[in-house]
Amino acid sequence: MANTVIVELGRNNKNYASVVEDIVKIEKKLFPKHESLATVFDEELKKKNCGLLYSHVNGEVSGYVMYQWPSSLYASITKLAVKDNFRRQGHGEALLKAAIQKCRTRHIQRVQLHVDPSRTAALALYQKLGFKIDRLIEGYYSMTRDAYVMYVEFTD
Repeated sequence: MANTVIVELGRNNKNYASVVEDIVKIEKKLFPKHESLATVFDEELKKKNCGLLYSHVNGEVSGYVMYQWPSSLYASITKLAVKDNFRRQGHGEALLKAAIQKCRTRHIQRVQLHVDPSRTAALALYQKLGFKIDRLIEGYYSMTRDAYVMYVEFTD
């Protein structure tokens, strides 16, 4: 992960439009159309309770994590994606840790996410960071694709 920088994307960032454009390209490539936020990304980022962190390597967006905090009780990781050529180098872990830290500064007590049980690398990463499986939602992504709801809680 040499030369990797994680940045919080705000509307006042001078390169906001180009970063969103890069993220939308990643989103379209990695997620099926019905799971993609590509067409509403900008709208999602306008919400007061939404944050986005992205990583870049030598100016190239390598990945991103989007999170929301509907209340002070919990937050949701709504997207975590890393470009193919940056996978298995720690980018996803670094992004997820940074998002969790942002949530903790807001005194969030629980962070949750959804993951397809067949995505074993993602599942292993989440478990490594302390996430536990809460329950299975059948047909969450599609008729034949389920999702685990996973969470990590903080007591301090």
